[in-house]
Amino acid sequence: MKKQLKSIIWGVAIIALGVIFGGNALGLFNINVFFDGWWTLFIIIPSLVGLVTDKDKISNLIFLSAGIILLLAAQNVFSFDVAWKAILAIALVVAGIAIIVKSLWKKDGDKEVEKKLRDLNDGKSMDSEMAVFSGSDRTYNGEVFPGANLTAIFGSVDLDLKNAKFTKDTVIKAFCLFGGIDIKVPEDVQVKIKSGFIFGGASDDRKGNHEKGKYTIYIDAAGGFGGVSVSDKDGK
Repeated sequence: MKKQLKSIIWGVAIIALGVIFGGNALGLFNINVFFDGWWTLFIIIPSLVGLVTDKDKISNLIFLSAGIILLLAAQNVFSFDVAWKAILAIALVVAGIAIIVKSLWKKDGDKEVEKKLRDLNDGKSMDSEMAVFSGSDRTYNGEVFPGANLTAIFGSVDLDLKNAKFTKDTVIKAFCLFGGIDIKVPEDVQVKIKSGFIFGGASDDRKGNHEKGKYTIYIDAAGGFGGVSVSDKDGK
């Protein structure tokens, strides 16, 4: 539904732009779309769409604020030097508020994952995969999965557990900064995620009901300007 809504909004925006150009060309009206700061619309419009359709409201709110501030600067309301300082200030304040809110208002699912992380994670038997300005791929074929520490910094980590063996509940600790982590899991396992991100997030993109799996993977995902995704599909 949200994808359809996003497509509808973009479709209406493109149609409106076409009508404006067509009307100007035919002399029906004269609307100047190239006003001072018109380029900020490429920041403002996607942010407005994202506020309606995306789960990540914080980054869209910051980009919307930045777009409006830059538009006002282009209109000579204040200087661009002041604008950049204001944008930085807003970004820091909103990010700080987001961190506080996420730490205070934890979902029941997050509390459950935190408890399991403490109970299951001994930090000794877990595998480690790290990608810094690079990519890392790890595939388990018939091997027992003991859990993993995954780190992606300006890079990507792909962990394929489709053919892994599970003998107990396991833990994955995933951290990404300006990067991404993709985790593919079998259809017969449960996945529970605790997420703590600034400008990013973790998503479970599997289809269907996976609540009856014998074993559970508990994922502790954190970072910034990146994301962790879980799927049960083959391929990239």
